[in-house]
Amino acid sequence: MSGTPSAALLMRVALLSIVVVFFQIGVVSEVPVFGVNADLSPLLVAFIALMCGSMLGAAGGFAVGLLVDLALLQTLGLTSLVFTLIGYWCGRLRELRDPQAALTPLIVGASASAVSLVGYSLMEFLLGVDAPVSFELLRQIVLGVVVNTIVALPMWAIVRRALEGALPEDPRRRRRRRAYTTGGLSPLSRT
Repeated sequence: MSGTPSAALLMRVALLSIVVVFFQIGVVSEVPVFGVNADLSPLLVAFIALMCGSMLGAAGGFAVGLLVDLALLQTLGLTSLVFTLIGYWCGRLRELRDPQAALTPLIVGASASAVSLVGYSLMEFLLGVDAPVSFELLRQIVLGVVVNTIVALPMWAIVRRALEGALPEDPRRRRRRRAYTTGGLSPLSRT
């Protein structure tokens, strides 16, 4: 995405972020799967960055991380730091490679979840929080990545659907523009 994002895109990203974070805190965190809870926030940040680029991904990651920290009364800035890195690197992936494979949401979702879980655990450990480092932590991280990878496809569909009309490089806009420049006639319909 080149240039500055439109106001409509920023509003959609902000609204989607608020809804997903509070849905995660209010509903998803109450439903454990395999003994862990799904974490929608790193998936949201990664998919926004994958669709919008590194700058909006990093800014969105910071905002979502700050919202999570404020809502859960955690140490301010830890989640923001981790989510900013996730947003920036997923956005750079889009800018450098523009991945179009069908497995991209699964791979990006698993990677973002792993970076989120490992990064947050490492930051908590470095700050001296009294959390035991054990085999249980490794099990929680591995199961968390597996559960988030399962949730990645529905989350990708939600983010793509929510941002679909506001992206400047929308495929529907290209088709309309192309049809207009050619007069809207197909070469097969000419007689």
